[in-house]
Amino acid sequence: MSFVGIKSGLIVGLKAYLVKVECDIGRGMNAFSLIGLGDKAIDESKDRVCSSLRNAGYTNPQQTNHRTTVSLAPGDLRKEGTNFDLPIALAYLIANKEIEYREKDIEESMFVGELSLKGNLGKLKGALAIAELAEKNGIKNLFLPKQNGEEAALIKNLNVYGAETLVEVIDHISGKRKIEKLNVTNPKNFQKDGEMSIIDMKDIKGQTAAKRALLIATAGGHNIVMYGPPGTGKTMLARASRDLLPDLDYKNILEVTRIHSIAGSNEAGSGNLILKAPFRSPHHTSSYVSLVGGGSIPKPGEVTLAHGGVLFLDEFPEFELKTIEALREPLEEGHVSISRAKGTERFPAKFMLIGAMNPCPCGNRGNKDKKCICTANDISRYERKLSGPILDRIDIWVNVSNISYEELGLKDDKAESSELFKNKILKAREKMQERFKNTNGKIEMNRDMSSKDIESFANLDDATRKELNIYATKLHLSPRAYHRLLRVARTIADLEYKENIELPHILEALQYRPKVNG
Repeated sequence: MSFVGIKSGLIVGLKAYLVKVECDIGRGMNAFSLIGLGDKAIDESKDRVCSSLRNAGYTNPQQTNHRTTVSLAPGDLRKEGTNFDLPIALAYLIANKEIEYREKDIEESMFVGELSLKGNLGKLKGALAIAELAEKNGIKNLFLPKQNGEEAALIKNLNVYGAETLVEVIDHISGKRKIEKLNVTNPKNFQKDGEMSIIDMKDIKGQTAAKRALLIATAGGHNIVMYGPPGTGKTMLARASRDLLPDLDYKNILEVTRIHSIAGSNEAGSGNLILKAPFRSPHHTSSYVSLVGGGSIPKPGEVTLAHGGVLFLDEFPEFELKTIEALREPLEEGHVSISRAKGTERFPAKFMLIGAMNPCPCGNRGNKDKKCICTANDISRYERKLSGPILDRIDIWVNVSNISYEELGLKDDKAESSELFKNKILKAREKMQERFKNTNGKIEMNRDMSSKDIESFANLDDATRKELNIYATKLHLSPRAYHRLLRVARTIADLEYKENIELPHILEALQYRPKVNG
């Protein structure tokens, strides 16, 4: 009979690997074998492929008098998913000499996609990563489901063809009817109306100090925790921050879209493409694995889905202690390493953390109008949920206190809108980009500065340094907290268009260091 090999792609973790789908048809009793260390979904590909071929008018491999062997190479790489349906079907048709084709076209092409029993192609995960893999390996053409076309077409130097059915792909490679090639030069062309925040900063009454702290945190990408009695606006402020974040640039659109595509996340507002910084808000009952990532084959969690954006943890101390402690690595390093028996993966996790919490279990500690009913043990147990290392990694702590009913009902025409806040943030970010333009992308904003970078970009004069050291000694700041304070001060200076950090900037940054009230 005949033999053929077709290129396809596999996603493991956040990486794509090249897989060759080889089909050999030989003499023997009827058999259809699928080998290559595949999971149950791949084993079921045989039935999906056979049904789709029969419904498309071609030979069913399970009803012919020959032996068909399909191999997914390399054989030592564990494979999972349904993306090999399309290349398996094509490999069989070519090996069985049922369709005409040019050998060069097959050699220069990659095929991925799940087939329905009728022969339709279903949306897949990780299309962007597979497109990047194709370009990296010098492959010219990529055939995949039409629903993933716009995502894959972000990659330049690659011809992307989005098909709806198996028959369309067959007609294209046989020259009967060509599929229109997709070209995307500007991802903004694919922006769709989606879920947008309906909370504007000007709609939040009072809380001037908290708004100022959130402005600083968003401008520099600093971690912030807001604490105070229930119902004072902590969650509203956090959700309003999603419209303060600058839109992603081309590089970050690729990176963030790749992550969400592989994870199968439906981040609202951009269809297949993630154009806005992600905003993730897991519930406090979320498990360790769902937040950090994991599984027998490591998969990304919420900290990775928040990469490039915001991770909002409402009721911060109510998360499991194990889960909170797992935030140490991503908050410090910007990535998380997951080790399991079947593999080790390192996922990016550079995000801005926004936490919201009450000052005590009943929420009334420090409230002048309501009496706190918590015992000393209740308060101590509540505070111990946030360990010293976690507290040290929070750049800004701000109290969101009660406001008077008069202020609540007052119309404030001078209140700044989210648009004005965002303009200030964009100008501060422009200053940062100018400052860090020679760091080869290692530093994007002030939060990314290392202790060595701080010496270069956050220098203080002798008098300011002396004052800072006095306050740092009184507050017993750790070296980590000391450097985080300087990063915040650098952001405050940028918001005020100052080239150098001055004493008022240091003093404002210092006021955000205290722990929860008490």
